[in-house]
Amino acid sequence: MIGLSSCAGVMEDLMNFAEEQQPSSPLANSWSKKQESNKNQKKKGVGGFVLVHAGAGYHSESKAKEYKHVCKRACQRAMDQLKAGALAVEAVAAALVELEDSPFTNAGMGSNLNLSGEIECDASIMDGKSLHYGAVGAISGIKNPILVANRLLSEAQKGKLSAGRIPPCFLVGRGAHDWAVSHGIPPCPSDKMATKFSLSAYTRNKRKMELAEKMDTGHNQTKKRRQSSENENGSGCLDTVGAVVVDLDGNVAAAVSSGGLAMKHPGRIGQAAHYGCGCWAENACNMNPYSTAVSTSGCGEHLIRTMLARECSAAMQSEDAHQALLEAMQNKFISSPFLATEDRVLGGIIVLRCCRCLEAQPSKNIQGILVEFLWSHTTESMCVGYMSAQDSKAKTHISRLPSGTIPGQSLAIEGGVCRLMSVVE
Repeated sequence: MIGLSSCAGVMEDLMNFAEEQQPSSPLANSWSKKQESNKNQKKKGVGGFVLVHAGAGYHSESKAKEYKHVCKRACQRAMDQLKAGALAVEAVAAALVELEDSPFTNAGMGSNLNLSGEIECDASIMDGKSLHYGAVGAISGIKNPILVANRLLSEAQKGKLSAGRIPPCFLVGRGAHDWAVSHGIPPCPSDKMATKFSLSAYTRNKRKMELAEKMDTGHNQTKKRRQSSENENGSGCLDTVGAVVVDLDGNVAAAVSSGGLAMKHPGRIGQAAHYGCGCWAENACNMNPYSTAVSTSGCGEHLIRTMLARECSAAMQSEDAHQALLEAMQNKFISSPFLATEDRVLGGIIVLRCCRCLEAQPSKNIQGILVEFLWSHTTESMCVGYMSAQDSKAKTHISRLPSGTIPGQSLAIEGGVCRLMSVVE
């Protein structure tokens, strides 16, 4: 049974032209042709749209203000980049840096500590225009893992290395750290990345594990340890961060970053680094009428085994975006045969899709992009922020499961729509 929270009314006053509903197929099919013809045209007007999340898990009312504030800052940072003429991939990386720098998020600064008391981070980024992807896993000693992932992406776009070698797109551990430093990304001691909150959480979790081991032996010990791990890594701790962006030219990009589960085994890599699991971005083409960008959050193992980011991106090619995401979350995630043995399937996702809007334009020099944005989660809550260049400031929202529903077995889904306008000279 699905617990559904729809916000058709909540988002009505988000932006100009919010009365526009689902785009028709003819509009979407003209997307790639319009992109090609507009390559050499100079545009003036709206800079784009950004949607960010501070994680799917549990967001207490006492910290709601801090979570919303960091989402606002991330949106503003991305929008500043877009207004300055940056591409979507550059703007989405800027948003992630802001999210990683917050001590309230489980990414970059303040990340969860592993069993050894160390911080190991995962991050990935994907450019919908080139379809290139960059990722790092279990990387230590780097303040902003997303910068390494983004640099891997940009280096790969330059072509082959000496002697015809293929450039890497995904690096892990010490190799990822050394590559980052060699490419001008400064190291940061892990102890400086830990915060009072992450250190106290580590001490508390370690004490619980030690107590469980002393109290029980054999089968009971294993059972207790598993239960302790489930409690510590439940929906309250799954605060991976991410963002999706569309720029003035209609290019999309997505990114995600995470410190991973609390008390994880050293070397564990979650969905934030895996291709098709943490994020996905793909510009429209002849096969796909819509451009889509996706970023996920939640239990990495669940998201990896279902490849949720890519699955939801593919689902967004259907005419009704809201219904398509609802069905994807239910059929490809909660009821996935790959997770049949799981009691609770924990995750969240933000989705953006767009297409050219050719109707009701007063002039051939005015172009529009119709943007639909959605988020859905099976965790108790999910914090999001969104902004277009038409907005004076970002809007934020903490989405929560409907009252009486069970996390991991129910889902919430909300979203909105806007139209971006630009003048072609």
